[in-house]
Amino acid sequence: MDNIKEKLQSGELVPFLGMGVFYETKADDGSQLPYDSDSMILALNNGRAMSARLSYEYSRAAMSLEQRKGREFITQMTNHIYASKEYKIPFAYEVLKKIQPKYLIDTNMDDSGCKVYEDVEHFMITGVSRVMGGYDRFVIYKYDLSSKEYKQIEKEQLDDSLPILFKPMGCMIPNKDFIVSDADFVDWLTEAMGGYALPPFLKEYKKEKSYLFLGVDFSRDTFRMVANEITLGLKDGVVVDNKPELSKKEQKFIQAHNLELIQEDTNSFLKIF
Repeated sequence: MDNIKEKLQSGELVPFLGMGVFYETKADDGSQLPYDSDSMILALNNGRAMSARLSYEYSRAAMSLEQRKGREFITQMTNHIYASKEYKIPFAYEVLKKIQPKYLIDTNMDDSGCKVYEDVEHFMITGVSRVMGGYDRFVIYKYDLSSKEYKQIEKEQLDDSLPILFKPMGCMIPNKDFIVSDADFVDWLTEAMGGYALPPFLKEYKKEKSYLFLGVDFSRDTFRMVANEITLGLKDGVVVDNKPELSKKEQKFIQAHNLELIQEDTNSFLKIF
């Protein structure tokens, strides 16, 4: 791809980040941050493995834990994974902080994406699930530079006058809203298919965009569906993935969405910046 930096800054090319960008990220105490479904399951379950049936995808494991210990337990455990340790933001976010893309999709649930824009005003959209009083599965905030705080705004106030950070799976700030268990994903995806997971402005703004997928595991059914809904109307894009061989489902998704595969690890790819 040519002129990647310029396309990111203009919004023509949209970075889409998955958990894989945490692959080489360790906390100050030496522990590894979750970077895939298996490591996320261990983190949610205090380092203990779960049965093969539950370990297929972390959302399934989280659903089992929620049924046994309650939804609040999963919310607090998800927050604990990131809030209980000090760590430098992954290299992908460091690079993006220098560029500050016009529009960034971050499916990770910590606040690294927020740090990309911590020195500029911006909008942040966080996903929510299983809420009462309407169909919308998002909350929109505007970052106030003077107070360093996010303040909730109405969906009609969103536009492209400022950078847009979209965190569809939620965030640990300003509120602990996470899409993490099967029930969360089913609810969010159901409303996404009905058009209620993205603000009206974003549904139009995202059309004919190109996407740069970094650290996204398309072998997982759930995240293929999430990516499909968020990028409906896309033009094309690039998937950076260094797996020696992709599954048939991954290959089908890439072909169906007019994506180019670059077989390289994320950090090596980003060193071009």
